[in-house]
Amino acid sequence: MYGAIIGDIIGAPWEFHRITTKKFPLFGADNGVTDDSIMTVAVADAVMNAKDPATTLRAWGRRVTIGDQRGGYGQRFINWLAAPTVQPPYNSYGNGGAMRVSPAAFFATSLDACLAMAARVTEITHNHPEGMKGALATAHAIWLARQKHTSAQIRAEISQVYGYDLSRSVDAIRAVHEYNETAAGCVPEALTCALESTDFEDAIRNAVSLGGDADTLAAIAGGLAEALYGIPEEIQIAAWHYVPETMRGVIGQMYADRN
Repeated sequence: MYGAIIGDIIGAPWEFHRITTKKFPLFGADNGVTDDSIMTVAVADAVMNAKDPATTLRAWGRRVTIGDQRGGYGQRFINWLAAPTVQPPYNSYGNGGAMRVSPAAFFATSLDACLAMAARVTEITHNHPEGMKGALATAHAIWLARQKHTSAQIRAEISQVYGYDLSRSVDAIRAVHEYNETAAGCVPEALTCALESTDFEDAIRNAVSLGGDADTLAAIAGGLAEALYGIPEEIQIAAWHYVPETMRGVIGQMYADRN
């Protein structure tokens, strides 16, 4: 989960200043959390504390604000958040379900529970088949990594179950990738960035270097990379300075409850 938040923090400056190189500073004045991190914490709060996901996401969306220099919620999600009462899902096929789903994989005690939790926290907004598939595939991959499956094994299973093409290299993806906020155009690419990487940092650099929706690509890749490698302590400490105080308690609870 913290891996997804760190990916978001590192990717945030590059969402609208896209780069196609892995050589960039991890942290600086323009880093910070976006909607990806806020909603990841909201999902964690919901799954750990048996809260209604829709109510919880709406509460966190009102509680934590995003800096003006960083990207934020899509308009349809803003409308869903702003409504006076919980609204029905709006059939989104965007990458928003996948970006926030990692707590389901880290908190679950079985694959079935992981996928059930992932579906529950996704279907409240991203109930289009592609939106659901992106979130389930992300959670499934993280679960497999937590069970010590190899990158090759994860590629094979996610490709078979979800029909994603995970055979391309990061270099091949980068050569053709364009900014894309759909699950279908983002999740396979982000998972590949983690599966081809050599460590946590390399996964994040791969994701940002695609020149696309950098914070979300890095959030998805970061969740999987955490499960594959763990997170270096120096990166954990550096990123913590960008996490709002209001979000820190849920992150701490997530890791306390897992240990």
